[in-house]
Amino acid sequence: MSQWLDSLTLWLTANPEWLGLAILLIACAECLAIVGILVPGTLLLFAVAVLAGSGALSLGQTLALAYAGGVLGDLLSYATGRYFHQDIRRLPGLRHHPEWMLGAEFYFQRYGIASLLVGRFIGPLRPMLPMIAGMLNMPFGRFVLVSLLASAGWAVAYLLPGWATGAALRLPLPENFWPQAAVLAAGLAALLLLSVHDSLGERRRASWIAAGLSLLLLLGLLLGWPRLDQLDRGLLALIQEQRSASLDSLMVLITRLGDFHSQLAVAALLCLLLLLARQWRALCFSGGALLATALANGALKALLARQRPEVLLEPLNSFSLPSGHSSAAFAFFLALGVLAGRGAPARLRLAWLLLASLPAMAIALSRVYLGVHWPSDIIAGALLAGGLCALSLSLCQWRTPLPALPAKVWWLILPACLGLLGAIATWRLSEALLLYRY
Repeated sequence: MSQWLDSLTLWLTANPEWLGLAILLIACAECLAIVGILVPGTLLLFAVAVLAGSGALSLGQTLALAYAGGVLGDLLSYATGRYFHQDIRRLPGLRHHPEWMLGAEFYFQRYGIASLLVGRFIGPLRPMLPMIAGMLNMPFGRFVLVSLLASAGWAVAYLLPGWATGAALRLPLPENFWPQAAVLAAGLAALLLLSVHDSLGERRRASWIAAGLSLLLLLGLLLGWPRLDQLDRGLLALIQEQRSASLDSLMVLITRLGDFHSQLAVAALLCLLLLLARQWRALCFSGGALLATALANGALKALLARQRPEVLLEPLNSFSLPSGHSSAAFAFFLALGVLAGRGAPARLRLAWLLLASLPAMAIALSRVYLGVHWPSDIIAGALLAGGLCALSLSLCQWRTPLPALPAKVWWLILPACLGLLGAIATWRLSEALLLYRY
């Protein structure tokens, strides 16, 4: 396998004009029924994303090609299920591996639309769920809307790390960039691997361990940030290289969603809805995580007093470490992810958390893109929010696990909170257009 992958990457390096088509086809195959199970698409996508980041394709082009390939794979899988219906079970491959369909069918019938969103990030389910949706006659318009949304998050999660690696290898970065990056990456990888391992093992202390590891890594980052100067400057230069006038407007809009008043409004709405629904333990978890993150962020900023990057033409008065936008966004969206995953199997709970992290990550990265924060600022904000969310969850399920929200409560909370964020984004956009006109 490694020899074949090496041959492919060498050929694409020598023929970069075919790289875009390769990304499109690999992304399509990764999301195509049956094929996506057999082809190691995740590894292939990382490899071609590294080549794209080395100068062959811009980040926007790379994500757009992967997005188009993912949507195409979904549509082909859906069409296959819609055409064959129950006869799909007799197709080559599925005839000898009925378990491939049984798991996907169970998830789809139990979780419906949510399974298509969350299952996108679970390897064996990703290529099979669209086919199951077609087989069970899910309305085409509804399926397309869900696919367009899920493919966007999937493209970012699966292509951005590889592209950033390729771009980092290309740029003339500071001398100590890679050693500092290796130390930080090793710490984050250990946190994620241990947390995932404990969650999949259904260990009762999984949330305690995740909280302890997150806060311990945060402590190390807060003590060692002066020694990460070259890493911060290198990553900031890498992200600043992608700036453009059109992308600036989008990033300003995204960062507005993480402003204090925006996050305060959606946090208050979440807690109010939980209060009205009399979901006391869920309210204690969410309110405790959000309030503790806000207070801790303010205290740490005042204590560390780190100055912001020099990118800003008019530096802000407040300090930068940890990023308030990052910590607030991660606290809110992780709280939603935890509530969504209650009562679900471990893999689905983890997928909900990954899905919930994507909008928070977009808000955090917008701060670095705009030059308002150092990369270590937003990492510290994410660790702070993740650690305190895990700690709040541990305390709320000290004796018994936090129960799942009733479906009618969850489907009230999610549209209401996302609708409020959408209204804030629309208001900010109309405000910007009005200022531009006059």
